[in-house]
Amino acid sequence: MMIRQLFDKESSTYTYLVADRAAGVAALIDPVLEQIDRDLAVIRELGLTLTHVLETHVHADHVTAAGRLRERTGALTCASAAGAPCVDVRLGHGDVVRIGEIAITALSTPGHTDDGMSFLVPGAVFTGDTLLIRGCGRADFQNGDASQLYDSITRTLFALPDDTVVYPGHDYKGLTSSTIGEERASNPRVAGRDKASFVTLMAGLGLPPPRRLAEAVPANRACGALA
Repeated sequence: MMIRQLFDKESSTYTYLVADRAAGVAALIDPVLEQIDRDLAVIRELGLTLTHVLETHVHADHVTAAGRLRERTGALTCASAAGAPCVDVRLGHGDVVRIGEIAITALSTPGHTDDGMSFLVPGAVFTGDTLLIRGCGRADFQNGDASQLYDSITRTLFALPDDTVVYPGHDYKGLTSSTIGEERASNPRVAGRDKASFVTLMAGLGLPPPRRLAEAVPANRACGALA
């Protein structure tokens, strides 16, 4: 299995390439529209064929490249059944997407948004905005729910082995990955907190809305089609 981490500076979004080199096939997780040519060039240079595009949730801070990649490559788009209605494969908890010999298991992790999903591969998990490095996604729009978010982090993600590598959907401090053990011990949003104190903390963040919220959410519910 090969994993490549790609970055969009404008939105601080990580896109992930997961590939079975022997089979010559790959998936992209959370691709950004403005980076489509870069991502396709990487896939081409590695001699791979893109077969799947996976979304961790309907994003509010960037427009997805999922629909455009489907048009250009024939790749199947995959996301939570609670999310964008435009996708080809609607996933539930425990469903598996196969990329050659690689099994990508969908984990339902709502809370940041109601359609939040993480993707588990052997030794690593792609957590979207549910669990960030020493942080977590907000829960104050798109049917977010701080209580659900706490459960998704502590009951689903923190149930994984300590050495599972965490690949987040964003990072704003230049950090690239962590582990489940590190986050369980050191993440200031959840370490040592019960659910009630977490909900209180999240309610008091006072964050401004994402700059592209009004544009990105409807576009992403249409797999990146801009009005």
